[in-house]
Amino acid sequence: MGAQKGRDLLLKLDAAGTGSFATVAGLRSNQISFNAGAVDATNQDSSGQWRELLAGAGIKSASIRGSGIFKDATSDAAIRTIFFGGTIRSWQVVVPDFGTLTGPFQIASLEFAGRHDAEVTFDLALESAGEISFAAV
Repeated sequence: MGAQKGRDLLLKLDAAGTGSFATVAGLRSNQISFNAGAVDATNQDSSGQWRELLAGAGIKSASIRGSGIFKDATSDAAIRTIFFGGTIRSWQVVVPDFGTLTGPFQIASLEFAGRHDAEVTFDLALESAGEISFAAV
């Protein structure tokens, strides 16, 4: 993946749970993390007493953290409603020339900030709440 314009990375939300995604924010900075918990299967018969891991076991998770500005008042309201309701919704993160991540996430953190001479910004943390799919470009 070559250099890409950061403004092309989009955060989309299925606010109504109908399968229709709408862009809620352009992220100015972001971080996507994938994790897979390891299951230690080491035992007395392990060769040379080296640790052995059990393939395909463990818990997988994804975290998305981003900062940016809301697209409009509607998207701002949708995210606040979902956060305060503790609702799990389907989200998409579109990474240009890489692909799209889609799946259920819960908003784990929502912060607002603003300076007297600038726009209001937000920081958002999403934690996976089910299987995440990836569609390559």
